[in-house]
Amino acid sequence: MENEQDIKVKAKSTLKLMIEIIEIVIIAFALSWVIRTFVLEARLVPTGSMLPTIQLQDRIIVDKFFFKHFGDFERGDIIVFHPPSSAHSSDDFIKRLIALPGDTIEIKDHKTFINGQQVEEPYVMEPQIKNLEPLVVPEGSVFVMGDNRNNSADSREWGFLPIENISGMTLFRYWPMSRFGAID
Repeated sequence: MENEQDIKVKAKSTLKLMIEIIEIVIIAFALSWVIRTFVLEARLVPTGSMLPTIQLQDRIIVDKFFFKHFGDFERGDIIVFHPPSSAHSSDDFIKRLIALPGDTIEIKDHKTFINGQQVEEPYVMEPQIKNLEPLVVPEGSVFVMGDNRNNSADSREWGFLPIENISGMTLFRYWPMSRFGAID
């Protein structure tokens, strides 16, 4: 039969174990929140504006930290951003970065031109329907478009994207597994 002291020792060790488990769970949630908010985030793609590159319901990993501190934007990067208020949406968008500050962009004869040079765009779903007169991208902004050009709300509709609105850059697709890997 257990004496009273043994029961107290077991109760103390059980309480200590419960406190340790709660601490571990709290730390895990805090780390998860910090990583998701500031470093990496898993995202579900809800629209077809990036077809055929990114399919509806694809799940991607977005870098929210390293691109800001260790890299520069390049034409062709696929970015996640808060749309300008003129886009009338509170959801983040995902689009391809087409033109950088100081670039002149033009769309004519179903083709995109940057600084007078035609851009090779093998990722575009179908030829663009509308033309765009030459525009110079202002400092502090970029020009973005979806790969599904004829079904994408992007800079052609609501104008230049302020660089400070960019919240991340796509790293890779993790679901479905049949398309796992880097996104071109």
